[in-house]
Amino acid sequence: MQDHDEYLYFLRRAFDGMLGALEQLGDDLANTAPPLPDANSPYAIAHHCVAVADYWIGHVIAGRHVARDRPSEFTAKGSLPRLRQEVDALFARLEPDLSQALPSQPLRNSPPADFQGPDRPLSVAGVQLHVLEELAQHHGQVQITRDLLRTGVPA
Repeated sequence: MQDHDEYLYFLRRAFDGMLGALEQLGDDLANTAPPLPDANSPYAIAHHCVAVADYWIGHVIAGRHVARDRPSEFTAKGSLPRLRQEVDALFARLEPDLSQALPSQPLRNSPPADFQGPDRPLSVAGVQLHVLEELAQHHGQVQITRDLLRTGVPA
C-alpha cells in the first residue's frame, strides 16, 4: 500500500467508530463487559486495537520497540478522553512509521509464533491488511457489545 494517507484514513474511521460507540455508552457502560463467557468491555476492545496497530505497524513494520502486555489489554479500564489521547498518540507514531515503509521492503521484526496473527510470512502490505482486518472485526464487536449493553437485557 503506497498511499499511506488513504490507509491511515481507514484506520482512523475504524477508531472513530469505536470511540463513537463508547461515547454513546458513557464511561460506566463502556467499561462493562456483557454477561457472556469471556466477553470484554467495549473500552478493553478499543484499547486492545490501539495496541494491535502500534505493535504490528510500529514494531513489525517500522522496527520501533513496542512494549506490549497483551493479557492486560483485555482487562483495561479508563475514560473516553484517555482513550482518545491514546488513539491520537498512536496516529502521531504511525504516520512516520508508514512514511518510510515500502511494500517491497522486508519486515523489521517478526511477530512471536504464539501471537494470533496470520499463519504465514507477511509483507508490509500484508501486515497493513492484517491490522485493518483486526480493526474491522473489533469495530463490529464494539458496536454489537454497545447494542447489547444498551438494551440492559441479560444475555
